[in-house]
Amino acid sequence: MLVSHRTRLAKLSANNRPPSIPSFREKAESGGLTSYGPSQRTNFRRAATYIDRILKGAKPRDLPILQPTTFERVINLKTANALGLTIPQSLLLRADEVIE
Repeated sequence: MLVSHRTRLAKLSANNRPPSIPSFREKAESGGLTSYGPSQRTNFRRAATYIDRILKGAKPRDLPILQPTTFERVINLKTANALGLTIPQSLLLRADEVIE
């Protein structure tokens, strides 16, 4: 539900001025201030390999449990400017993506 309404939630957050720090990049792309969390794209690719193995006969209970290995930090400067916030240069340099 939160993903399907991410644009609406971002607008609500911007109108009420609390900074939003979601865990997925899609929410930062939709207007959240910043995000830091596992890469959904990488997780979906890894899930596809599990599906492939199951379709080829592997038992799900025999497959190892994997944890995320790739994390992304996205900073939305448009939202920061709208909120009157200044993001330190040191944080901008560590971001995987900066939305201007």
